[in-house]
Amino acid sequence: MSRSPQIETHFFADDGRTPNNATLPLIVLRHTEAAEADNPAEWFEKRFTAHGWGSTWRWHVYPYHHYHSTNHEVLGVSKGSATLILGGEKGREFQVSTGDVLILPAGLGHMSLTATEDFQVVGAYPRGDKPDLIRAGEANLDAARGRIEKVPLPDLDPVYGAKGPLMEHWRC
Repeated sequence: MSRSPQIETHFFADDGRTPNNATLPLIVLRHTEAAEADNPAEWFEKRFTAHGWGSTWRWHVYPYHHYHSTNHEVLGVSKGSATLILGGEKGREFQVSTGDVLILPAGLGHMSLTATEDFQVVGAYPRGDKPDLIRAGEANLDAARGRIEKVPLPDLDPVYGAKGPLMEHWRC
């Protein structure tokens, strides 16, 4: 039986090594319909692609603090569970499991702290534009902040399209 996902939003301050995003929050959707799907990875890929989020991939989350300054990213947990640190080195820990979705605004730091052996996410990007990958503390922050400010908003929520929470929380 399907239920509506729980929606969380979180802002994180620039910590001097990871810019995060001053205007767009992290959006966490807990227990989407993917949790009940026969093949959650396929469910995410179809949903993301249908809503204009492309260049999908299946893998894990890097075990080091990093962010993307040129694009937003969605991560759908398709297998297992993990503890992620979101918001950079001074961010906070989030427990995620199959069916959870993280919509990361450009600049938001993320890394895997611990994960089950089978942990897997499906990732995608608005318009299929692949992002850069910057380790915390390894870039010119002023330049990264400038790129982040220019990243366009996605046209649709990656999971629920025109009626998804991204449309409410990122359309200030």
